[in-house]
Amino acid sequence: MENLNVVNKLLIALGENIKLNKDDFANYIAFQGVGGAYNKRWLANIVPADLLKLSVKDAVNIIATLSEGGMFYEEFPDYIESPNYGHNWGRLANYIELNNRAIAYMDYGCTCMGIHSCIKLLPAIPPSAKSWANCVILSQIWQNIFGDAYEKGPFEENSIYGIRLNTTYSDNIIDYSIVDKISPEEQLKAFNDLAHFRGIKTGFRHVISADQIKIGTPTGDIGFSWDNPEHTELYINECVKLMNLGFECMFIDSAKHIGGYDMQNYTGVGALPEYGQMQYILHEIRKRSCKPCISFVGEKSSDDFERYRFMGLNAGTDYINGDDFYAVRQLSERIKYNRVYAPGVEVSNDNNEGGMSYEQRLNRINTALFGFYLASDKLPSFMQMGDLFPLRYDTNTHHLMMTNPSYSTDGTALSHWQNLFAWDDGRNYNRKAGELFAHALNL
Repeated sequence: MENLNVVNKLLIALGENIKLNKDDFANYIAFQGVGGAYNKRWLANIVPADLLKLSVKDAVNIIATLSEGGMFYEEFPDYIESPNYGHNWGRLANYIELNNRAIAYMDYGCTCMGIHSCIKLLPAIPPSAKSWANCVILSQIWQNIFGDAYEKGPFEENSIYGIRLNTTYSDNIIDYSIVDKISPEEQLKAFNDLAHFRGIKTGFRHVISADQIKIGTPTGDIGFSWDNPEHTELYINECVKLMNLGFECMFIDSAKHIGGYDMQNYTGVGALPEYGQMQYILHEIRKRSCKPCISFVGEKSSDDFERYRFMGLNAGTDYINGDDFYAVRQLSERIKYNRVYAPGVEVSNDNNEGGMSYEQRLNRINTALFGFYLASDKLPSFMQMGDLFPLRYDTNTHHLMMTNPSYSTDGTALSHWQNLFAWDDGRNYNRKAGELFAHALNL
């Protein structure tokens, strides 16, 4: 299997053959971009269970069927390039965060194989537009410090906001039943190759609050310290490893507060890097991975845009929401000459506890996709999984980041997927969101 590309290697590890079959039904129902973007296709008018119940091979067949170039590949290509939007693509991008733990395979108390679910959901993520990229952010990559690989009660803490470095990747995400055939790193790379084939960039979220990070050692976990140069080096190298697997974006929790800025509103636990230290870290990640195009996204922004640009960031969240279209368009016009960093338009963030109506969410997506005079001046935008695929009424984005409940009524993964998301009204909402993206892709 040494000569196989990682997608084919994954298929064989799962007991499938590598010959792909065109999915005529997906081809028939796919949404298309309007106008000159007619060749950009994805599945809308769906609920996630429509795809999550399929096999990985089925998902790869659909991904190949929706090829933007119009060519159907009977075997997945050996070499895939990420869509090229220049070094500062992150300044304009739409960031869509998927909670890969929440959509993982939950089966009678266990949580695993979240990367399979992410692959299955890729056909339902709109591809990038002509002028800017869509980027999928995965909520969890590393193990969390509250315990991986099993579900907990709906009010029992199992926060994603605590990570373990110097270990392998999360048991929630990787399929460890096949690691003798395909490594965890290759499984992540397979996801990235399939996303890039779809015309989508990829990234990951992580925390930088020292007391929310542990380092795995042969004798047990130890605390992380930004004052320890060895810990800083470990952190840099762990990020570089992921960039070398095809990720091109890093979402940094609490980035606004780096260097002691606005600490009265800091809600993390533990010390943060100093400003100059973070400049060095981000520079080294780009340098060591040989990827000057990496987009670093900071949680929250403020009026001091130059502070973030000089730190090495490309976008910042939670500066303006999408409720007021004209305010967003004026902000876009005001900072259109800032081509490296921009504050972003928020649809919702990881702290969202519900309460927004479907109409408000759709209005915010509309503003995020069209709030400018020229497409080249667009602001970055930030969305959560629930902004494309609404969650069931009694949960929310933040709840799923803090806990890991199963919503299965019979103990099976399929029941969890069916009950995690809104059903008929969720499907209708997803269709309306798809119509907005269809018009934006031609810009």
